[in-house]
Amino acid sequence: MNSVGHKFVRFEDWHSDRSVSSEHEASTGHGLNPRRARPSVHAVFRGLQRGLERGSDRIRSLKKPLSSTSVGNWSARESGSRRKILDPQGSFLQNWNKIFVITCVIAVSVDPLFLYTAVVDGENKCVGVDKRLLIITCVLRSFIDVFHILHIIFQFRTGFIAPSSRVFGRGELIDDPVAIAKRYLSSYFIIDILAVFPLPQVVVFFYNPNITSSSRVTKHLLLFVIVAQYGPRLWRIYPLYEEVTRTSGFLTETAWAGAAYNLLLYMLASHVVGAFWYLFSVEREYSCWRKQCHGDDGCKKVLYCDPKYKADSSWIKIKKASCPFIDPDQIKNSTVFNFGIFTDALQSGVLETRDFPKKFLYCFWWGLRNLSSLGQNLKTSTFVWEIVFAVFISIFGLVLFSLLIGNMQKFLQSTTVRVEEMRVKRRDAEQWMSHRMLPENLRERIRCYDQYKWQETRGVDEETLVRNLPKDLRKDIKRHLCLALLNRVPMFEKMDEQLMDALCDRLKPVLYTDKSVITREGDPVDEMLFIMRGYLATMTTNGGRTGFFNTADLKAGDFCGEELLTWALDPNSSTNLPISTRTVEAKTEVEAFALMADDLKFVASQFRRLHSKQLQHTFRQGSNNHAFSFFIMDN
Repeated sequence: MNSVGHKFVRFEDWHSDRSVSSEHEASTGHGLNPRRARPSVHAVFRGLQRGLERGSDRIRSLKKPLSSTSVGNWSARESGSRRKILDPQGSFLQNWNKIFVITCVIAVSVDPLFLYTAVVDGENKCVGVDKRLLIITCVLRSFIDVFHILHIIFQFRTGFIAPSSRVFGRGELIDDPVAIAKRYLSSYFIIDILAVFPLPQVVVFFYNPNITSSSRVTKHLLLFVIVAQYGPRLWRIYPLYEEVTRTSGFLTETAWAGAAYNLLLYMLASHVVGAFWYLFSVEREYSCWRKQCHGDDGCKKVLYCDPKYKADSSWIKIKKASCPFIDPDQIKNSTVFNFGIFTDALQSGVLETRDFPKKFLYCFWWGLRNLSSLGQNLKTSTFVWEIVFAVFISIFGLVLFSLLIGNMQKFLQSTTVRVEEMRVKRRDAEQWMSHRMLPENLRERIRCYDQYKWQETRGVDEETLVRNLPKDLRKDIKRHLCLALLNRVPMFEKMDEQLMDALCDRLKPVLYTDKSVITREGDPVDEMLFIMRGYLATMTTNGGRTGFFNTADLKAGDFCGEELLTWALDPNSSTNLPISTRTVEAKTEVEAFALMADDLKFVASQFRRLHSKQLQHTFRQGSNNHAFSFFIMDN
């Protein structure tokens, strides 16, 4: 009945099916164009309502006879709705997921800023609120929450692959909005709602509209809210990061990107620890003041900077005298309040300043320093929660440091793995040359060749790399690299494209160091060279004739070993290779492509139609003319 045909996409594993990350369809068929990719929350629920209504219509349609009109209307509604479904393999959602991963990391960096909003009034000795910082943080948090809301909307419009339809590497794309909604509601919907719910904004602007007098709310309730929402936000990052990394290689395409990402996570942890240390320092100073109240409710009211309650000067002096900032090692009397690991924050004055960069950087440095040292320099008091916080820093720092070192080592080693392989090969070569007692001049030539090969290839096996590519790519690469060199041979002018492709496919890259002898006069010619870079010198004595010596130079674009052409393309030629009429030696380091005699013979045997008299005459004439040019050059 459904007039909409099934859409099939490439196979993905079970993890990708369960993941809520998805991509936008790049094609214009069933994808969502950018102007239509911004549905509102009301539109999402309206779409869900229409989906439920369609489900009810289907059930009622089973009880009634089908008519062509009803079928047509139902198909039209289905087609209009399903055109809005996003393809999980489209480029739009793939790019969106990358943006959303970065947004999630920024989100967990912004939330700890709420902990810096509590500030100590040094003159009145009370806890107040940095109103400006609180508003800025709420605005940043609200802006980031918009991305979370968009992500939730996209999940209600993202198709998925039915596990039951995955046969022979393909699967059916489910684009039913009801099925998509049920799948998302049963997976990460609750976590996304908990992560995006604006609890800090509600606490600040609705629970207590007077921000100036909200010190008590900021210090206690905001701490609970941030801790409660931090779990869902962190939990949401990891599966999304794994999915994006698996599908697009995001942050793992280069070793430095992966190493920088792991270092960023370590710095983020330092930022979080520093923010909690700041707020706990405020709490400890508040606890010292409260201890001096001895249960007096009126005294407790002046501990917060509330305009309704003002402390007198005598009480301020008592608080200053009763809560001195003394290092734990210098405390001799047990009655003196011990601030423990928070003494540094009190002595530095970061609790009293409203200069946010100064406050933030100092606390960040404290967190980074103690996470790196595993909390070894922390001198705690006997306060239980302070000890728990110090233990957490030690364990958390140990885990993070181990992960950082392991991941950094893994990523950075990937950049030096080929250098290490080259070092091992050189060591093996040295041991082999020593075992065989090769002369020093021969050893030096081997070392020069290995060094030159490493400089040119950086340890990459070019031939294997090209061989593992698909045939069409391999053909295009060979044509790009070799076709211009083959066209320099006059005998190849009448070759058709098919034969030229076959010749290009048989060419192999070779390297020669300076003064390497490639071919000697009188030796069999077993390869034809096409020079890409460097210079060759050719010398001939015309078969050892007395007083005859001639030389010529070959440069990039030239070739040698053309004696193989007539031999390979002559069906009546013997199996013996032709004899070289000259000596070929490298004047500089040479990079070339080699066409072996067996490969040329094989290509010629596959194209017997080229063995016409006209073509053979062309090869024979071109070969003779090219050889003759070396003899008359200096005459």
